[in-house]
This record gives sequence, structure tokens and C-alpha cells, in this order.
Amino acid sequence: MPETNTKKKKHSALGAGLDALIPPARAGASAASAKKESDAAGRDDDGRVMMAINKVEPDPDQPRKNFDEDELDNLVDSIKQHGIFQPLLVQKKKDFYIIIAGERRWRAAKKAGLKEVPVIICNYTPEEIVEIQLIENIQREDLNPIEEAQGYKKLMEDFDLTQDQIAEKVSKKRTTITNAIRLLKLDPRVQEMLVTEKLSGGHARALLAIEDGDRQYEFAQRVFDERMSVRDVEKAVKKLQKEEQEKPAGGSGKEVSPALAAIYADTEEKLKTRLGTKVKISPKDRTCGKIEIEYYSEEELNHLVDRLQQI
Repeated sequence: MPETNTKKKKHSALGAGLDALIPPARAGASAASAKKESDAAGRDDDGRVMMAINKVEPDPDQPRKNFDEDELDNLVDSIKQHGIFQPLLVQKKKDFYIIIAGERRWRAAKKAGLKEVPVIICNYTPEEIVEIQLIENIQREDLNPIEEAQGYKKLMEDFDLTQDQIAEKVSKKRTTITNAIRLLKLDPRVQEMLVTEKLSGGHARALLAIEDGDRQYEFAQRVFDERMSVRDVEKAVKKLQKEEQEKPAGGSGKEVSPALAAIYADTEEKLKTRLGTKVKISPKDRTCGKIEIEYYSEEELNHLVDRLQQI
């Protein structure tokens, strides 16, 4: 059966696959250091070598932490029948090699009882390793939303990349990166519900409007128990916000009318859409109050300032 072409996607590093991320001069650049270990097994023209599986270990900083056991078992069956076609990318660390890309194949190979695995020995910077690991998993849709968000945050904090730079590297919109990182502001218990797929990303983003962690978690449990749709959650959260706004503000004893609260809620939504971040209007009475606009990095603050100047 002829091979189907699975790489005819948009021309970007993400769309073209990992090959586009691995400059030939870098992949296999340190292979000479493993020559004594690999010569006995033979080396292919593409730089791959056979390496003892016990000399290869997962990277503890790998973005992906969860592996579906059923999918892993399917890969084990395939490996037992056909072997491993795509070599692992590894890099030397002390007296062993860490996996840059291919941990799932390594796990399946161990379960299948393989003693050796094909590898390509590389020499990347720490930033490049994070990028490759993140992009490989995003490309294969292997990351849950929290793992993906943590990967973006690591690139920002450890390597001083802006959200625009990350968006370009992974071929996503900047707002997608921003919305992903916002999920890390969820209560940890709600994050776990997202990881275990009790909530979808849409549910989780709607719950961000509830700032109190306990209330957010209680509401998330209600969403799961009642099998609420994302639209239902958005409506319920808006209703909750309106009820909060109609309460006396600042102990002044003055209440905001339902009609005015509805106007404030609509204005919040318009500003949220325009600015791409959370906006909260807190009225004290009919004539005064305050507007809160959230940002999650210095780069995002500058972006908001630019947007506000255009309004």
C-alpha cells in the first residue's frame, strides 16, 4: 500500500512536522560522542543508531505528564509487529540520554520488551528542547489544556519569550496562547477536572469569571453533575455576576438596578471581546465605580495599552 502524504499542511514549523524543526546540522551533531556505543549496532545514513533502552530516560521537564494506557497498549501491539519506524530524539546528559521527542514510543518499547531503540543523538539548547517537546505534543494533540498552558508559561518565564513569539513558533494565534495561559489562574481543583476531562476548555474559560476558588470549584462540580453546556455555563455565570453587582457596593447602602447591571454586563463583554482579556466593572452607584482589566505579563500589558489607545 503506498504511503499517504500526511505533511501537506500549511507551511509552518508546526504544520510541516518535526523535520522542519530539526536543522540537519543539529540533529546528530553529537553522535560522534556515542560512536563507541553504537558502532557495533551499525549506523544509518540519516544518523540514527540503535541504543540500549536502559541508557535512555524521559526528560522530567517534558510538558506531557499523562499517557493514555489504551493508546499505549495499541502502540505496544504495533511495535511488536512492525518495530519502531521513527527514531527517538535524544541528547546526552551525564552517563545517559534524555528523550527530547518520543517518550511515548520509549514507554511502549519498554512494555513490548525491546532491549534497544532507534535514536538520533542531538545537541540542542535548553530553549530548543522545550520548543520541540511542546510542538511535538501540540502537533499530535497529546497535551491536555493545562499541560499546554504550562509549556507556554515555561517558554515565557525561563526563556523570556513573548506571547507573540510563542504564537509564531507553534503556529497559533496570539489570543490562543493568552487564553491557554489564563487557565492556570483556575483553582487547582478545577484544573484537575479539566485534566481528567470532566470539564472542557470552554467550560473552564467561562468559570474564570468566578474569582473565589471555593465558589469556582463548587460551580465546576455543578457543571459536571448537571452536564451543563458551555453556553449554559456562560449564562449562569453572567447571572451570578449580575446578582453580585446588584448587591450594595462598598457598604454605601445603594443598589445598582437590574437594568443598569445588565448594561454593565453587556459593556464588560464588549470590552472583553475588544481587548482579549477579562474586564470587570464594579459600580458603586449609578454615577461612579471602577473598571478592572486583567493582564498576565508585561508584554500583554503593553499590548493592552496599544489596544486602548486605538479605542
